[in-house]
Amino acid sequence: MQRVHRGDLYVRVSTIGTTGERPFVLVPGIGVSSDYFERLAPNLNEFGPVHALDLPGFAGVPHPGSALEIRQFADLVAAVIDDLGLVDPVVVGHSMGTQIVTDLAARRPDISTLVLIGPVVDPTLRSVWRAGSRFLRAAWHEPGRVKVLAVRAYLICGVHWFVQVLPKMMTYRIEDALPHVQADTLVIRGEHDAVAPRSWVERVGRLLPASRLWEMPGAAHSVMHAHAEEVARLCVEHAEQPLDPAGGTPVVHRYGDAGNGNERDDFDPTLADSAAALGATLREGAAILRGDDEALAAAKTDHAEAMESAFRRAHRDDEGDAGDSDAIADAEDDTGR
Repeated sequence: MQRVHRGDLYVRVSTIGTTGERPFVLVPGIGVSSDYFERLAPNLNEFGPVHALDLPGFAGVPHPGSALEIRQFADLVAAVIDDLGLVDPVVVGHSMGTQIVTDLAARRPDISTLVLIGPVVDPTLRSVWRAGSRFLRAAWHEPGRVKVLAVRAYLICGVHWFVQVLPKMMTYRIEDALPHVQADTLVIRGEHDAVAPRSWVERVGRLLPASRLWEMPGAAHSVMHAHAEEVARLCVEHAEQPLDPAGGTPVVHRYGDAGNGNERDDFDPTLADSAAALGATLREGAAILRGDDEALAAAKTDHAEAMESAFRRAHRDDEGDAGDSDAIADAEDDTGR
């Protein structure tokens, strides 16, 4: 774990791995932390090093007192890429993170590969009340462990900072930036993601010069946590297969082997798993209060390992099929269009 500074601000970077074909940069959404990527990151690490970010105001990282604009957050992500010397990283954003990485990619033609998970804000939902009701609808379909992560993250973020940043997210016009993105872009939504409805994702695909669109059955807004293996597989295959800008109008493909998603709600923690996860959570909070990045990194690792142990136990019968890339259904050609 390290910090990348710009003036009085810094970004906390949690890194997994040092070798591989391509680095990944993961940018979470409003109010939440890099913990949302605790299952996705190890799966991506099979392809390259992974850098998950905690931005100012979130996960205990100090904020400047007044809300940052989306562009300012994007400039901080650029600072991470530059200061860490990352060459052609695959840049991944979730929720408000999609606005941040889109703003960055629209100004950085050297970014060749982009992933948008649950992109916001659908212009038809540019109202706090409408967007909030859609978020609650999506949250109903999230696994319990994702809800726990969200509540914990929002408590650490605090209502005051969340309320300051929310208008910046709601008023940012991602639809104006998308046509300027030169990167090959993968867009992923969950079947039950009312925040990023299918009609909006289809429009996002049309606005982008080169895109692939996928829908994960049974998933909601935080698709990259409940369906980490599938999302990682899509990201890696997207990075390995350049798009043809003249490939035609993109269509939303439905991921074939994800089932209805209900099995992702199954969780089989032992007493030891639960105790380890709770202890790691408490140590993480204490480390944030002390500003102890070394202790925070250890706590995050322990929490992720406890969660993964419980997940593997619940799904051990499916292990043999997890790496079969032929299970991706409905891909009509190599362009994904």
